[in-house]
Order: sequence, then C-alpha cells, then structure tokens
Amino acid sequence: MRSPAEILASAKTIAMVGASPDPARPAHGVMRYLLAQGYRVIPVRPLDCDEVLGVPCVATLAEIEEPIDLVDVFRNLDACPGHAREAVEAGAKALWLQLDLVSPEARRIATDAGLDYVEDACTAIVHRLEVA
Repeated sequence: MRSPAEILASAKTIAMVGASPDPARPAHGVMRYLLAQGYRVIPVRPLDCDEVLGVPCVATLAEIEEPIDLVDVFRNLDACPGHAREAVEAGAKALWLQLDLVSPEARRIATDAGLDYVEDACTAIVHRLEVA
C-alpha cells in the first residue's frame, strides 16, 4: 500500500465527497488548497449545490466520466462504508477519510478491492508537509 504522500504525489484527479460551498467549512478550504496545487478536484455533493469554487458538482462518484485517482471523503462516519463501496465501483485508486474519520468497515471494503487507504488525515496538511 502506498503512503499518503505517495498517493498525493501521483494523483491528478480527486473526487471530493462532501465538498462544501461554505467558506467556513473545512472541505471548502481543503478543496481551494488542492485546486491551487494543480489537482483536478471534482466536488461530489448531491441535492443542493451546482458548483463549488467554480467547479460543477456531480451527485455521485458514478457520474464522473474520467479516471479517479483519489476519493477524499468529508462526510459523517456512518456514510464512509457506502462511499468506500462507491469508490470501488467507480474504479478509484485510493480512498482517503479526512481528520477524525476512522472506519474499519470502509478500510476493509477499500483494501479488499485493492485500493490504497488513508484515514484520520487531511489531504491538504499531508500535501503541505510531505509533498509540496
């Protein structure tokens, strides 16, 4: 399994599940940072939002019509196993659960399918400290 820094160093397209249009939310700041670093970040946000930071939203990972290097999850813990299954079905290379998210079930789903897996870590912090 690749390290968090290796995952980010090789990623180009990141699907951000739970991306937020609200500048006060951590997902908004992380998405802004990742976009500034040159990543293609696709906000996955069903129902109430057409775009985040000028990038059109999709409702599910299945709607993304390009290879997904990393699925970055900003959702509640109960949603993580479902997003792990979606990441596997979408052919993602890695699943990343943000700070304070630890899910043995999501880990099992992802790693059993061969995805790299990170939990309880922030993509922006890891990038800033270990990749940039």
